[in-house]
Parts: sequence; C-alpha cells; structure tokens
Amino acid sequence: MKMMLLSLAAMALSAAPAMAAAAPKTPEVKAAMEMVDAWNKLDLDRIVNDFTEDGVLHSVMIEPIKGRDAIKKQLAPLIAGSTRIELQIKNIAQVGKTVFLERVDDFDFKGRHGAVPVVGVMEIENGKVKVWREYYDRAELLTALGMMPEKKN
Repeated sequence: MKMMLLSLAAMALSAAPAMAAAAPKTPEVKAAMEMVDAWNKLDLDRIVNDFTEDGVLHSVMIEPIKGRDAIKKQLAPLIAGSTRIELQIKNIAQVGKTVFLERVDDFDFKGRHGAVPVVGVMEIENGKVKVWREYYDRAELLTALGMMPEKKN
C-alpha cells in the first residue's frame, strides 16, 4: 500500500509545474501549509504545536524523533541558529490524508547560506501532522549548514 501511495505521489509530483498554485485547499493541505508557514517564520512553538502530541519527525536517513518534547529539543538549535528559512514549495500532491511537498529549503544558518532540495511526506490527523518523513541528501544538507566539509572536485 505504501509503495502504491509513493508511486501515485511521484506521478502527481511530476505533473504540471503550476500544481503548487493549483493544489486543492483540503484540510490536509491547509495543515501542511500551516507547518510550512511556521517554518518560514522560524516559529518553533508553532512548528511543535502543528504536530500531534505523539507526532513523529523522521529524516529517513536517521532515527525518527517521537513526541512534541523531543521534536522541540531537536529543532531548537536549528531554529536558534537560523536567521532565515524559506520552504519554497515546487509541487503539492495529496493521496488520502497524506500530503507530499516537493520543495527547496533555502536558509541562512550561522552566517552560511544554503539551499537543499527536499521531498516531505506528511500524514495529517485532525488538522495536525501525525508523521512527517523527509527525503533529502543528508551530506548536502550538513555541508550547507557548515557541519561537514565541502567536497573538493
């Protein structure tokens, strides 16, 4: 079932570029866009409260972070070190209560500018994010954040 959802989302994400602007304003898309807005405003409390109490944030290459308190603890240094984050939405797709966001995260962190392509998959429950899976190149992100040396050609 999950593979079918991912396949459908991949097809939807490859559709017309105008899809982001034309995305249906369902309760699930509204909840996902509320989360995007909280990130764009660097509002840690809103970000955390946009998760369900037992919500999960999972950058798939590392262990998932479970529960609002753990999410807040994990994200606090990132938000504190950032002067700007813009989640630039390229495409939005929805299958059932799951929202797929293709985007570029453009940010300034501790004096460094970075931009990383990401696909986020949010499972929405009662207007909150129950599970948020993030797919991106972790080495690219850590390099952009200045936490890993840049690759030399």
